[in-house]
Amino acid sequence: MAEPMRIQRALARAGVLSRRKAEELVANGRVTVNGSPAQVGQTVDPERDVIRVDGEQIGAPAPTEWFVLHKPAGVITSRHDPEGRKTVFDLVPARPGLTYVGRLDFLTEGVLLLTTDGAAAHRLTHPSHEVERTYVASVLGEGDVAAEQARFGVELEDGLVRPKKIQARRTGRGRWELDITISEGRNREVRRMCEALGLEVDRLVRVKFGPVELGDLAPGKVRSLTKAERASLERL
Repeated sequence: MAEPMRIQRALARAGVLSRRKAEELVANGRVTVNGSPAQVGQTVDPERDVIRVDGEQIGAPAPTEWFVLHKPAGVITSRHDPEGRKTVFDLVPARPGLTYVGRLDFLTEGVLLLTTDGAAAHRLTHPSHEVERTYVASVLGEGDVAAEQARFGVELEDGLVRPKKIQARRTGRGRWELDITISEGRNREVRRMCEALGLEVDRLVRVKFGPVELGDLAPGKVRSLTKAERASLERL
């Protein structure tokens, strides 16, 4: 069963037109639901209700799909690359309207969510929602000192950043792993923060985005989200 939704969203998801244009058509009496004129903001069930625009019935929208990809290093988060490099869309199933939820830079690995629900993708990446992302950074330098400094904030060219959480553990002489959780998602934020702290980033992996964890998903592999993961994302 499709989720109940406002009439404007149902029209947009069915690929008929934009939400703004849909609202105009509803207001002008050109949309009906089960034979009655639709009202702006009316809630409908696209699988049960008969929705017509200018007398022509529209189909129910395709169910939204969610995937998590273990993005490898050396793959670009983009639909096309003028330099001919492999993109994340070369690694995932082809779906109309599929988009990624937050970028990972060329060298960064790990959790990348993809969905056919564009509105949800925008919501989850908007700074006001403060969705947490957790990274493991393998670095060279004084990782323990840098972690302590980061707790007080790090000044970058686009302003002060302060991780929600940061923990350091030594992995060798002059080598550390930093567990870093952020909620802003600025461009290359974790990598730039490490560099500003005098660390050399050897490897950077996003291990968690909201409730979705990387787990044992191999690089370049993709899986569908579980019902529990999708429900958790909807609550964010």
